[in-house]
Amino acid sequence: MRTFDGVKERNLKMLEAYVPVVQRVHGESHPEFYEVRRLFDEINVKIKEAGSDRPDLENEFAKLQGITGNYTVPGDVCETYEAVYKMLAELDAAYQG
Repeated sequence: MRTFDGVKERNLKMLEAYVPVVQRVHGESHPEFYEVRRLFDEINVKIKEAGSDRPDLENEFAKLQGITGNYTVPGDVCETYEAVYKMLAELDAAYQG
């Protein structure tokens, strides 16, 4: 099992780069991604503000699960979109521990 801190370290920078690109490319055909971006931005801020402490992300991850159908990748998207969902799901799973 991967720790939240380990997954956070590995995925956060890539998510910061990928999420805005996926929103720009797929937002029009997948408007739910605008909410995914908003929630990711909230998660990212909370993680950074928490420093070495564990942030409270229960609400954000619950909303992400609902919006994404538990990170189910739509059939008409690129590999980057898929990678974002995979990294968010991995971060969520590590957080739930």
